[in-house]
Amino acid sequence: MSYYEIQGGRPLSGSLAIHGAKNSVLPILAACLLAPGQSVIHNCPDLSDVSATLDILRLLGCRADRDGSTVTVDATALCRCNIPEHLMREMRSSVIFLGALLSRMGETELSYPGGCELGPRPIDLHLSALRLLGAEIWEEQGALCCRRGRNLRGRELCLSIPSVGATENAMLAACGCPGLTTVVGAAQEPEIVDLQNFLRAMGAKIDGAGTPTLAIEGGAPLHPAEYWVMGDRVAAATYLCGAAAAGGEVSITGVAPETLTAVLSCLEEAGCTLRTGPDQIVLASSAPLQGIPPVRTAPYPGFPTDAQAILMAALAGGEGATLFVENIFDSRYRHVDELRRMGADIQVAGRAAMVSGVGRLHGAAVRSTDLRGGAALVVAALGAEGATQVSELRHIRRGYQDLDRNFRALGADIREVP
Repeated sequence: MSYYEIQGGRPLSGSLAIHGAKNSVLPILAACLLAPGQSVIHNCPDLSDVSATLDILRLLGCRADRDGSTVTVDATALCRCNIPEHLMREMRSSVIFLGALLSRMGETELSYPGGCELGPRPIDLHLSALRLLGAEIWEEQGALCCRRGRNLRGRELCLSIPSVGATENAMLAACGCPGLTTVVGAAQEPEIVDLQNFLRAMGAKIDGAGTPTLAIEGGAPLHPAEYWVMGDRVAAATYLCGAAAAGGEVSITGVAPETLTAVLSCLEEAGCTLRTGPDQIVLASSAPLQGIPPVRTAPYPGFPTDAQAILMAALAGGEGATLFVENIFDSRYRHVDELRRMGADIQVAGRAAMVSGVGRLHGAAVRSTDLRGGAALVVAALGAEGATQVSELRHIRRGYQDLDRNFRALGADIREVP
């Protein structure tokens, strides 16, 4: 089992182009199923979650090929509508195939999805939205069975919480439902806008992404499309937090600064200097980070839960106190025990975590607990004194392409040890 060995305390400098967004590309690849023919997806990151998605597409009968950062999906020969358990368990986002297969094939069978252990993440909202559209859904021997009912048609769907996955599944399923579907209480994340833009490129009549209300006129003939995936805002936040913890000045390109407003505001309050331009963010950090007002995770445009552990790791090696409140997932403080091994002073009580900066962390042997928790440990190690070994890299590879190589390009002393 390989691990990262990181010698902390080296300021970062240079420029880095951000890869495509993991949380965009997975639903976009599923959306390729909606029309026979060949779709071309550019800026597609080489992640283990993406590889698992391509495996599912191939199993369903599609051709899926990668050439660098470009993936070609030919859904002409789509012939299956069931996904085996071992593939579903590889990642949480596999549930997105539910809406796409229902729309194209009229039925599907799959098991409950896997992914990081971040506490209960039921898919009730996904299922209730599809049922309201007229789908028939039942459980049979541990598998979820879904088929198009007699009255599958567009109608108003009201989501009790702005779930990203449920919004995406509703969008994909509604493309195959005659009539107008209105999604009220929809998630507003930039990745929802990215999916809408791809569906529009396929010929779908859809509007409202980025607002709480989506409108989809289903039944429009769809065709394959060529599309460029947006930059990964969480990966950008990771490299920025790494530079904030280690010190130095870095330029991040290929990501829209307005998608990271909440994170950038926190880094500025902590003492970093920031400059932004079209698809570029420049961060400079020369002094220990300072405690900031409470950070409360919330649906977009609030502070993203995916960046909570990463910012916490940067502030743990600074000065002053910061209160974090996790409002999205029940078990998103699993990285705290590992940060404590590095000398962090973090007290957890329910959904709240009080971080008291210790001035500087120290190196230790730690392990990734989940995707973002693993990235947080790398951020902490970059600003720590001495050597840190970060193991369980499989979690990190779910969402980061060449994390070690990219930090090394910015001057970090990091290498993968087999």
